[in-house]
Amino acid sequence: MAFFEYQGFDSAGKKVRGSIEGSGQRTVIASLRQQGVFVSEISLTGAARPQTWWQKINTARVPVEDLAVATRQLSTLLGAGLSLELSISTVAGQLEQPQLAKALTRVRDAVVEGEPMHLALAADARIFPPVYLSMIEVGENSGTLDQALNNLADLLEEQARLRSRITAALAYPLLMALVGTGVLLFLVGFVLPKVTSMLTELDQVLPLATRMLIAVSNLLRDYGWLLLLLFVAALVFFQRWAARDRGRETLDRWKLKLPILGKLSLLIATSRFSRTLSTLLGSGLPLLRALEITAKLLNNRVLQQVIESAQQQIREGSSLAGPLHKAAIFPVMLTQMIAIGEKSGELEPMLRRVADTCDQQIELSINRMLSLLEPIMILFMGTAVGFIVLAILLPIFQASQSLG
Repeated sequence: MAFFEYQGFDSAGKKVRGSIEGSGQRTVIASLRQQGVFVSEISLTGAARPQTWWQKINTARVPVEDLAVATRQLSTLLGAGLSLELSISTVAGQLEQPQLAKALTRVRDAVVEGEPMHLALAADARIFPPVYLSMIEVGENSGTLDQALNNLADLLEEQARLRSRITAALAYPLLMALVGTGVLLFLVGFVLPKVTSMLTELDQVLPLATRMLIAVSNLLRDYGWLLLLLFVAALVFFQRWAARDRGRETLDRWKLKLPILGKLSLLIATSRFSRTLSTLLGSGLPLLRALEITAKLLNNRVLQQVIESAQQQIREGSSLAGPLHKAAIFPVMLTQMIAIGEKSGELEPMLRRVADTCDQQIELSINRMLSLLEPIMILFMGTAVGFIVLAILLPIFQASQSLG
């Protein structure tokens, strides 16, 4: 659902204005007419009603891969000469993703009623991001909707490909971490309580490692619930702090300063920024509008502020490369390539090259990180399990030697 602002006249001829939520412009006009309001002007505000935490949990996000497939199919059908209504209906009928199929069916109904496609898509902002709506609007206004959809499909497919590479690379370390954590919890929660009761019955001074192990076991047994409660409380406090503007900005700044992950996060953001901006400029959007849309896609408040500052300086006559270079946050490669692109009039291909280069560096960074992470995890898990085994066996060896 989306919000619309309207102006009009009631049944008595009095001028009225307000805002209303609805699934589409024509649906809102019809609803107001039933209330006795005759609309003279109406516009989409783009502000959606905030969802409750329960709604967020129950609202499934559409995977980028599914959206890319649907967009590619729409582009192909429109390019083959099918009407927009028939193309949307055909794609919606063969999709296996229920959320996307339902959204496209609603879009098809709105388009049949005469509503522009980009306004119909705006009612499902959690499925269709701002870059999607803007490129569809440009395609509709210029009569090149099939090409706009094709460019969108290329952009979404590249995003899905990058996400898939990152997920595949991190799958094995995450699996090792889960299995290792499960083994440690099993040893500490089930094995240790039985073993420690036997060890405390030995009439001898226990080794330091064994005493430490018994203390940890007793702590988890007696105060495990309290530790869990404190962990949950700390997590809730952290989430609330991170949801505030100052907390989010501080957290995003920390993310960029992390030794290894900070550089990786910056490369991912740079790749997304460059590829999206290149696609928007290639679709005919002006630079300021393209920067506004691109900034919303960056999940980092610090980087968003850099883009917003660049927009303001561009309005005052500056180039794009200058403000980005002064901020000294984005990689130097990006600012240099943008400067070359602005001087040569080939900003779009230069940005695409930056995105391709960043994608290659992302793969190399992930491979290097994994080459260090895997042995570190194995060493950590081996040390933890070895300490537990050693703490259990030492008093047993001492007891056997004293009996001997």
